[in-house]
Amino acid sequence: MAIQMSSELLDGCVLAILDKEDYYGYALTQRVQGTISVSESTLYPVLRRLKNNQFVTTYDQPFQGRNRRYYQITAQGRDKLTSIRQDWVMFQANVDTLLKER
Repeated sequence: MAIQMSSELLDGCVLAILDKEDYYGYALTQRVQGTISVSESTLYPVLRRLKNNQFVTTYDQPFQGRNRRYYQITAQGRDKLTSIRQDWVMFQANVDTLLKER
């Protein structure tokens, strides 16, 4: 059984990856899927939402005769990531407390 991830937490995962470097959509999907179980069809709406909320911007780069759309975190996105990380620390501690109860 897999535990479902909230959209806020998934946003944080994507923003954390983009905080290290820019990624194009497919490579970002592969990076996330290498760590957590999530479908490609789930990630593109996440990227659209992050862009609509101005947490990421996009730019195109030519690659083998086509353009790749790259995603780049914004200052607002870094602020959001900081907030998500802080919330995660508290959430994780609370869940750990409950799961470790006897």
